Amino acid sequence: MFPLTEENKHVAQLLFGTGTCPRCIFRFCGVDFHAPYKHSYEELLNDIQKFLKAEKDELILEVPNPPLKKIRLQELEDGIDNPSQNGENKISVIEDGSIASPNSNLNVNVCNVCLGILQEFCEKEFIKKVCQKVEASGFEFTNLVFSVSFPPQLSVREHAAWLLVKQEMGKQSLSLGRNDIVQLKEAYKWITYPLFSEELGVPIDGKSLFEVSVVFAHPETVGDCHFLGKILPDCFKPAKNKQSVFTRMAVMKALNKIKEEDFRKQFPCPPNSPKAVCTVLEIECAHGAVFVAGRYNKYSRNLPQTPWIIDGERKLESSVEELISDHLLTVFKAESFNFSSSGREDVDVRTLGNGRPFAIELVNPHRVHFTSQEIKELQQKINKSSNKIQVRDLQLVSREAIGHMKEGEEEKTKTYSALIWTNKVIQKKDIEFLNDIKDLKIDQKTPLRVLHRRPLALRTRVIHSMETHYVDEHHFRLYLKTQAGTYIKEFVHGDFGRTRPNIGSLMNVTADILELDVESVDVDWPPALDD
Repeated sequence: MFPLTEENKHVAQLLFGTGTCPRCIFRFCGVDFHAPYKHSYEELLNDIQKFLKAEKDELILEVPNPPLKKIRLQELEDGIDNPSQNGENKISVIEDGSIASPNSNLNVNVCNVCLGILQEFCEKEFIKKVCQKVEASGFEFTNLVFSVSFPPQLSVREHAAWLLVKQEMGKQSLSLGRNDIVQLKEAYKWITYPLFSEELGVPIDGKSLFEVSVVFAHPETVGDCHFLGKILPDCFKPAKNKQSVFTRMAVMKALNKIKEEDFRKQFPCPPNSPKAVCTVLEIECAHGAVFVAGRYNKYSRNLPQTPWIIDGERKLESSVEELISDHLLTVFKAESFNFSSSGREDVDVRTLGNGRPFAIELVNPHRVHFTSQEIKELQQKINKSSNKIQVRDLQLVSREAIGHMKEGEEEKTKTYSALIWTNKVIQKKDIEFLNDIKDLKIDQKTPLRVLHRRPLALRTRVIHSMETHYVDEHHFRLYLKTQAGTYIKEFVHGDFGRTRPNIGSLMNVTADILELDVESVDVDWPPALDD
């Protein structure tokens, strides 16, 4: 059913005569239901011509510039059937190396408002080309979100057309607010969403992590925005990662500020018809990050948690991060990763017991669907690849769940085992008093060994409990339960008095730590899995 009525005819005549396409005419006539936009361009062109056909086959088109002009409908049809030899003002897609849209069977004027967006770029042939790119990208997906980026000058042209229509409607004591116009992006999605969904066989879902984006450009009219920069320079500030100050947001801000009379002096209303249709700058497919969590044990005293690189030079050949993440990158076909954990141990410290919680963000993964059995097999593969680490409870988690690993980290407790040396001869009775100390508060300045990467600060930490095992006259093993974030090595040797009290000061000896193991990290995350 054709959506325009007699009361729309005047606006439709005005826009059609100035070079506006049928779908844009619908938008300016406030047609806000989907069905009419979905007809093929050829059908819409025929329908609008029939609707506007006046008595005696005469179509009256009111064009402010040039003045009132009568065009024989037959002449208009001849112009469509017999395009000019040089091809100007005709729809044709400029190939960009990544995609080309087949030329339409219709050779019609490029719309002076949407620059061809609602003409050929809504048709099935173009959608098929985009879908071919999506399918060739190698991504795994069960739904998708589709986004488009239009050149900012479209906003200027739409503003000009709005002022034109608003003025004409005002002559009939009618009003047209900017919100009365159906947005170009909305109309484009109404038409293309069903086509994409049908072609790819998956639903369009705004919450999908898989995004297909199409970026349009129109070099011919890129200067349309420049007058705004001269009149309202404060709206156009250089921004990082932006090639031009004329972003869509900046242009919209300026259009909201500029006076109507100033706009009309600088830009034609209606806008001029372009010679060429938009080009497709790029079609991109991207998948939102997925997250894998688990716990790791570290059995080596010569393995850092993350790559150990000093002054651009790698000091050790591997790291916990790499031994785990390299496998995940391969299996998930991800571009990169980000590793995080609940605290960290020094390169010479082992992590035993139930391990340390970790999470890995996999950026732009191409494969995302795994069964629990496949994840279990991946865990086994990691564990077989090295005797320096083991992982457990490997599982896919949500972005929100990562927060549980960091929640209350300062309040969580950690248990350590340390082998301690003393300069003085000790007996078992010399260390037993440590067993009775509970919730000992200590003040720790940032250790000298980490000052190069952490700011100087004084932190109070709590040693919840200690248990001693006598070894010999110069050695004993100390088990500690502490507040997370406690520097254990410094609590033992005192760090030249920067940690007070310390084991050395409590025992009145010079003490040092020979070996340190993390026995447990008391964070109840991620959930334990059955073996």
